[in-house]
Amino acid sequence: MEPYVIGITGGSASGKTYFLHSLLSEFKPEEVCLISQDNYYRPKDQVPKDGNGVENYDLPEAIDFELYAEHIAELKAGREVQQKEYTFNNPNVIPKILTFRPAPIIVVEGIFVFYSYHISRLLDLKVFIDAKEHIKIKRRIIRDNSERGYDLEDVLYRWENHVAPTYEKFIKPSKYDADIVINNNQHFANGLKILTTFMRKLI
Repeated sequence: MEPYVIGITGGSASGKTYFLHSLLSEFKPEEVCLISQDNYYRPKDQVPKDGNGVENYDLPEAIDFELYAEHIAELKAGREVQQKEYTFNNPNVIPKILTFRPAPIIVVEGIFVFYSYHISRLLDLKVFIDAKEHIKIKRRIIRDNSERGYDLEDVLYRWENHVAPTYEKFIKPSKYDADIVINNNQHFANGLKILTTFMRKLI
């Protein structure tokens, strides 16, 4: 049988990564393959810049959707793919070569996976992770400082000039294309249970 493809999206810092870790912990590695948009950013010199010359990674043009879609299609066809890990330009992290193997369920994750036609046409189920704005800002500050080395001023600049406008223009409208919306203001336990049960039935 052809793999079943589930797309998971939501605004930046809505809790997608934690949700995905919780979801994947319920399955064996050979049952679910996760392939994330984060590893398909274009090289830094190809990322568009804002009016102040700062790279804007929160625009669709920053993502290589053609390659991303090609790799998803390869997985659907039962073929293994490899992709260099994207390390968010962190000099302290050495990128690995990631190997993605076909599985009964493929989970496609990223902020633009509903927006991009190349990706959305490959999805069988669309899940949107939602959270209130002030909660997302707090999570983003913590994450970008600890994982990406951005200071508070840099995080807030990117939020105001890149993240928030992108959410309003590209991501928020895609919520209405979702089959399932999971609120993650405090927890996502019920949404996780529903999706887990559905996936187990598919397998």
